[in-house]
Amino acid sequence: MAVNYAEKYASQIDERFKLGALSTPVVNDDFDFIGVQTVKVYSVPTSKMNNYTLEGSNRYGTPEELGNEVQEMTLSRDRSFTFTIDRRNYDDTMMVNSAGLALQRQLDEVVIPEVDTYRFGKIVAGAGTTSEEIAITEENAYKCFLAGNMALTDKKVPLSGRVAFVSTNFYMCIMQDKAFIRSSDLGQKMLVKGQVGEIDGVPIVVIPTSYIPENTEFFITHPIATPAPVKLAEYKIHDNPPGINGWLVEGRVYYDAFILNNKKDAIYVHKTPGE
Repeated sequence: MAVNYAEKYASQIDERFKLGALSTPVVNDDFDFIGVQTVKVYSVPTSKMNNYTLEGSNRYGTPEELGNEVQEMTLSRDRSFTFTIDRRNYDDTMMVNSAGLALQRQLDEVVIPEVDTYRFGKIVAGAGTTSEEIAITEENAYKCFLAGNMALTDKKVPLSGRVAFVSTNFYMCIMQDKAFIRSSDLGQKMLVKGQVGEIDGVPIVVIPTSYIPENTEFFITHPIATPAPVKLAEYKIHDNPPGINGWLVEGRVYYDAFILNNKKDAIYVHKTPGE
């Protein structure tokens, strides 16, 4: 990798933009992966209702043994990075190649976006309800969103805690949809990171096109659906390690995201026609 040497210019770095973690509000850490790679989740069904009878020995109905289903969640994402900063390069760039700043930059621009994008992909792929393939326009954006939110209500998903992640195209369309009453929705207190407003009481977060799966305009989800453990997140800066006069930076993050079988109905995805 090329190193740009300083020639008495200002010692600031032209930093790139960063967004921070956007997926945190819609995932949970309810399961304990300490000491294990796989966690089993048991789902127990319910019993149907019967008409009580006044005769016979089975007046409540014929009893059936309750079974169970098992879902295994196995961590699969074991990711890492490493780079060095030679002491000469550090000195000749007027000390702007700080190992600590470089590590933070790696987290902000590489690690966090990767985790967010992976989680969003799992959420969309595991959705319990997906719309018909309908292109979003300025005339139907609000109607499509309401349909998605009501679909979750029909599935008895809690009203509190829902968050919608929308594409930039959807946001532009909803802002020009005459049926959308902006004054009642955009004046809300922002409680979710990245939130730009609310629609039908649901916080809205606009995410970059690169974060959202293909042919997806928006998705509404609830954190109860998605366990997203980060079992290991370790970052190290070694000062003058063997063989290097300078710094060696290393990082490792061991994580995954899962959709619970009995909670997938807490996710609604609006799809658009593929090319």
